[in-house]
Amino acid sequence: MDEKTEDLRDIFVDVTGEETVTERQSEARGSLSLDPEAEDRLREAVVDMREALGFDTSLDTDELVVVVQGFYDDTSDADIARELGDDSLAKTVARARVELHLLRDRDTDAPFDLDALREGLEEGASVADLAERFDVAPSTVRRYRRVLEAQRERRRTNDRFRARFEDALGDAVSERMTADVKEKGLEGATEGQETNVSF
Repeated sequence: MDEKTEDLRDIFVDVTGEETVTERQSEARGSLSLDPEAEDRLREAVVDMREALGFDTSLDTDELVVVVQGFYDDTSDADIARELGDDSLAKTVARARVELHLLRDRDTDAPFDLDALREGLEEGASVADLAERFDVAPSTVRRYRRVLEAQRERRRTNDRFRARFEDALGDAVSERMTADVKEKGLEGATEGQETNVSF
């Protein structure tokens, strides 16, 4: 142990009265950082998607770019809304994210069978009729109808807009996905273990 380490150890012991440090180590999530060219490509993809498909959102292009980046950074809709400067925008962010074809697993976790909803919509049933049939609020039917519409549009467009998002985000997405895989692998390998450092 060198002199500086000994000094730090002495300070630690004086302050805490402890001789051992036990600390769980974790890495904070950071934001995807893009160079200006990549951000321009991402913005262009959002603009093209909006022109091709039409969005029913009050968010402007720059805000939608933040939604895309937040999705790929695994940021919750509430946290994206906070980043946009308004906590009350969480539902708006969620709807915009679905319109951008950026679906999370829980988006399809409906309290009824989505195939039955799809069939009902194809038969021309109204939202009110479907809400009564599934014993849910009309807003719940509308929410999952938007998810089904996004899935249908993704298939119809061969998911080309998501491919453009991922291409624009490029290395930033790859690095995030690699970090997530490593983190999950390490969690499994070290589950229940703590890092003990004795001085």
